[in-house]
Amino acid sequence: MNTDSLQATFYRVRSNKVFELFVVFVIIFSALVIGAKTYDMPPTFIQLSHWLDGGITLFFLTEITIRFLGEERKRDFFKSGWNIFDTLIVTVSLIPIQDSEMALIGRLIRIFRVLRMVSIIPELRMLMNSLIKALPQLGYVLLLMFIIFYIYAAIGSTFFAVINPMLWGDITISMLTLFRVMTFEDWTDVMYETLAVHGWSWAYYLSFIFFTAFAFLNMVIGIVVNVMNEEHERIRELEKTEEDVTLESLDRQLTEMKQLLEQQSR
Repeated sequence: MNTDSLQATFYRVRSNKVFELFVVFVIIFSALVIGAKTYDMPPTFIQLSHWLDGGITLFFLTEITIRFLGEERKRDFFKSGWNIFDTLIVTVSLIPIQDSEMALIGRLIRIFRVLRMVSIIPELRMLMNSLIKALPQLGYVLLLMFIIFYIYAAIGSTFFAVINPMLWGDITISMLTLFRVMTFEDWTDVMYETLAVHGWSWAYYLSFIFFTAFAFLNMVIGIVVNVMNEEHERIRELEKTEEDVTLESLDRQLTEMKQLLEQQSR
């Protein structure tokens, strides 16, 4: 069996839906094994979990090898950030762990194996890529939100520090209190406490909630949705281009076959 046929075989294996579903199953099972280790277990189950963890790591090593060998151009495999992430997680999982501190680090790294679900499932990968692409635009919204937080925290610390130093003692604590208000975590208790002293403080809280929980949250949602729509359009264009290339290739092959048949008939 030559190299091309081997590459084609590995490509068919990694593109097989049953193989992909089995990989997803192993990832979920790996997450369950990690979760089981957080409970008190008998020594027998602890030893079994170690064996299962080793088998899962070996399977992931085999799976990443199949994906690599199934790539037509091996250099293109590492052009994908998700492939690099998968390879890094699998490689670090192979490092033997002896002392307790390294065991904690190794367990933490194995937890990140659950993120491989994103690299395996295209829909999750598209969502994550959309979020990453939206980060530059979200950065400006977050900066503006920080400015609003800072201004309101300074006002709150100035007027409300005497009422409750635990919530408004300085600007840092005031920003944490405002985050609590923005998430609606018992924010009315905070408001009524200051409202008893400053009757105008209701406007302070309502305007802050309007700016943060309503306006900025809708901005964030709008940016993410817009980027996701652009990502959908890009994927549709790529699929259309691939279909056009495939049709052109088929037409070319048919034309060549007709020419060969005409030459043989002559």
